[in-house]
Amino acid sequence: MHILTIGAGGMLGRKLTERLARDGLAGRPVDTLTLVDIVAPDAPVELANKTDCVAADLSAPGTAARLIALRPDVIFHFAAIVSGEAEADFEKGYRINLDGTRDLFEAIRMAHVLDGYCPRVVFASSIAVVGAPLPYPIPDEFHTTPLTSYGTQKAISELLLADYSRHGFFDGIGIRLPTICIRPGLPNKAASGFFSNILREPLVGKPAVLPVPDTIRHWHTSPRSAVGFMIHAATMDLSVLGARRSLSMPGLSATVGEQIEALRRVASEEAVALIRREPDAAITAMCEGWAPGFTATRARELGFVAEDSFDDIIRAHIEDELGDRA
Repeated sequence: MHILTIGAGGMLGRKLTERLARDGLAGRPVDTLTLVDIVAPDAPVELANKTDCVAADLSAPGTAARLIALRPDVIFHFAAIVSGEAEADFEKGYRINLDGTRDLFEAIRMAHVLDGYCPRVVFASSIAVVGAPLPYPIPDEFHTTPLTSYGTQKAISELLLADYSRHGFFDGIGIRLPTICIRPGLPNKAASGFFSNILREPLVGKPAVLPVPDTIRHWHTSPRSAVGFMIHAATMDLSVLGARRSLSMPGLSATVGEQIEALRRVASEEAVALIRREPDAAITAMCEGWAPGFTATRARELGFVAEDSFDDIIRAHIEDELGDRA
C-alpha cells in the first residue's frame, strides 16, 4: 500500500497522516507514504522509515509526472490556496487550484496509457462550488454556480475528475468539504476563518473578533469528521457513484449565535465575553451568499457521518487539540 498525499503540510493533510500512521487504511498497513507540500512535511514517527517527505509545487512543470512515476495506490489531493487568497490573487488561484490539478490528472492519464495504471484519487473539493441564490437546505441535485474564483476552480476540477474517471484513467471521488470548524493553530487567509476564531481563541482565554451578525448561518464539520470523510472515500466502492463523482458531505447547519450558545454551554460565560463584535459590511455581504446547509442525502446513504451538534464539534476540538489547556 503506497499512499501519496499532496498538500500534506496543511491542517487536514497532517491529521490524515496521523490517522494513516495509527490505523492504516481499511485494515491494511501503509508500506510507503509520500508526503508532498510546498515546504516538506514532517514524517509521522510511526512510519518514519517508510515515509518520503517532498518539497514541491504541484503546478511546476514536471512535478506531477515525477510523483506519479512512483505509482501510488491511493492519492489524496488537498493542495490548494484558500478562498480569500484565491480571490485576492487571481493568477495564483488558477495556477495552484486548477492548473496543478489538471497536471496531476494528466500525469495519471499518461501513466494509464503507458501501463494501465489506475489509482484511487480522493479530491478535496468544497461547498464553494454552489452560489446564491440558495435554498435551505440545499439538495444534492442543486446546480454548481460558484460566485468566487476558489469555487470556480473547484467546480472545474470536479468536472475534470468525473471525465477522467469516466474514461477509466483513475477511480476518482470529489469530497465537497463543509467549512472546517474548529480549525486548530493560527488563523489562515480563508474568508470563513472567523467561524473558528470566535471559538478557538476564547477556549484558551484569548479575545476574538466577530465581524458578522449572530444571524449568519453556515455549514460546518470538524477536522475529525473531515479526515473520516477522506478515509471512507479512499476505501468505499465507487461504482455506486455512477457519473456523479462529487458529493456534498454531511455537516451541521448553525448560526453564529448558535455557535456562541454552544461555547457558553461547553465552556463558560467568561469565554463568550471574550468575543468582541466589530461589524464588517463587506464580510457580512460575502457570508450572506454562502451555503446555509445541505441535505447531503447521497453521502449519508453511502456511510459518511459527521457531528450532530455544535457542542460535539467544540468537544472534539478540546479532546483533539487542547486537553487540560482549555
